Amino acid sequence: MEKLSNIAQAAARIRPRGASTGAMTLFTGFTDSQSREEMRAFLQRRLASFGLLLALLFGMFFVWRLSNALSGTDDSPGHGFLPWQGISVAAFLSLWLVCRGRPRSIRFIRTIEVGGLMVAGGCAMLMTFQMSYAARPDTILLSCLTYTLIVRSIMIPSTARHTLLLGLFFAVPFLASVYYIHVSNHDPSIYSAAADPRLRLDAATIAQRWTVVGALWCTTALIITTATSKVIYGLRQEVRDARRLGQYTLTEKLGQGGMGEVYRARHAMLRRPTAVKLLPPDRFGPEAVARFEREVQLTASLTHPNTIRIFDYGRTPDGIFYYAMEYLDGACLADVIAESGPMPAGRVIHILDQAAGALTEAHGVGLIHRDIKPANIFLTQQGGVHDVAKVLDFGLVKQVSESDGKESTLTALSHANSFTGTPMYMAPEAITTPDKVDARIDLYSLGAVGYFLLTGHDVFTGRTVVEVCSHHLHSMPVLPSVRLGKPVPKDIEELILACLEKDPAQRPQDARALQAALRSCKDSRSWSDEEARRWFEAHAPALRARQQRSEVGGAITIAVDLGLRDIDTPGQRLVG
Repeated sequence: MEKLSNIAQAAARIRPRGASTGAMTLFTGFTDSQSREEMRAFLQRRLASFGLLLALLFGMFFVWRLSNALSGTDDSPGHGFLPWQGISVAAFLSLWLVCRGRPRSIRFIRTIEVGGLMVAGGCAMLMTFQMSYAARPDTILLSCLTYTLIVRSIMIPSTARHTLLLGLFFAVPFLASVYYIHVSNHDPSIYSAAADPRLRLDAATIAQRWTVVGALWCTTALIITTATSKVIYGLRQEVRDARRLGQYTLTEKLGQGGMGEVYRARHAMLRRPTAVKLLPPDRFGPEAVARFEREVQLTASLTHPNTIRIFDYGRTPDGIFYYAMEYLDGACLADVIAESGPMPAGRVIHILDQAAGALTEAHGVGLIHRDIKPANIFLTQQGGVHDVAKVLDFGLVKQVSESDGKESTLTALSHANSFTGTPMYMAPEAITTPDKVDARIDLYSLGAVGYFLLTGHDVFTGRTVVEVCSHHLHSMPVLPSVRLGKPVPKDIEELILACLEKDPAQRPQDARALQAALRSCKDSRSWSDEEARRWFEAHAPALRARQQRSEVGGAITIAVDLGLRDIDTPGQRLVG
């Protein structure tokens, strides 16, 4: 609870880059129309659930009483209470029926809540007036009242003050009913000399005593329900505050990756879909936080349409760093292949061309990604265009040059004896000499992605990370056509194998050259937007379901200690 409170307080103090003080003051609460609609819908759902639950609970007793009356096994005289008991069940059912339909206003919801409780409570009181005095109808009435109020305080969000006032509203007629039951029905003469002397008191005295006892129990119920509402409503408020980062309100957790958690969010003023990635300070050390901040700063400097766009970023006094980026509705390449299998050559070329374009810009400003893999390339739809590829997650990016001559960020943020990346897509030199890599490691990884798209399989697999890395160093890839078991266009097959050369000098020398080679392939224009549209329409529901089961980041990303550089040496120590 203390942690949640700290995050809530920190979130309230966030001022995003470029945000004005006035805007922060204006949007310190859920005052926008979308937030009010969420609150209204939540309240309506909870009231419907409350009505259904109480109808089922009270209905059990009604059915039991009714079956006894019909079978003649109940000695209760007249059964005059049954109609009132049935009406109370119907009142709760009405709450459920009214709230499960079309959207209702908050005023209407609160009105029917009080109205339904009044009808049910009134019927419960009239029901006890028809019961035998020996059955202690005052105790039955107390049970009905306390259970109803306690369940309501748990299920329906409201302030402690609202719950207290509602309880007091029902307490007065309850106590009046208790007094009336005893003063009207108590007869001291029916008790024998062996009975408790208090039972032989006159009706007025008995009524006063049991009314006081009822008041004590009613007060206990009010204290419990008020405290329950205060705690639950307070927790909901804290969670709501904790989910707000500056002008961004987090609405849904999309997943969790190696560098942080990703949420769907909305901006207080701008109605564009947004995703927010954040790094809680208690999960990572200062170095990880520095890497996270570097990720957003470097990615924000990229403007290529196939690189994910960064809208905003900020940091709280408590160390929570976050950034807001465009929300992508689609799926990563790993999920696409898992859903529909290998792609045709034309589509593979189309996707690799876009990814190479994003890398061309990044490499041009001295940045290499170092973690190109299917999970970090996302297919989405934008501006009516389908199969738009977006390169994600520059969290492992390395800065290889500085235009102003300053020291590279690699010196401060990378260990000398470690490499970082995903084993199935890692270039050989990233394993052997991670401190001397250049942009061509991204071309190797992109070639491995192309191989995966064409065949549905990784270039190399193994039982251990060491085995996979060894394959990257020493093994030749199986031809895509052989792995797939059917012909593959020769030009794209040769280009992918060229990207997978062990020697960086044998690969395309930069991303721009790779783009040119892709566009010269025979099938470079064979995949049409219409085909992409039909594919998305057919697979979108399954992809959304798959994405909900997936974690953001996909394949695990590891850091390997290179103190022992011989990849075949037993006991190679892996840190992941």
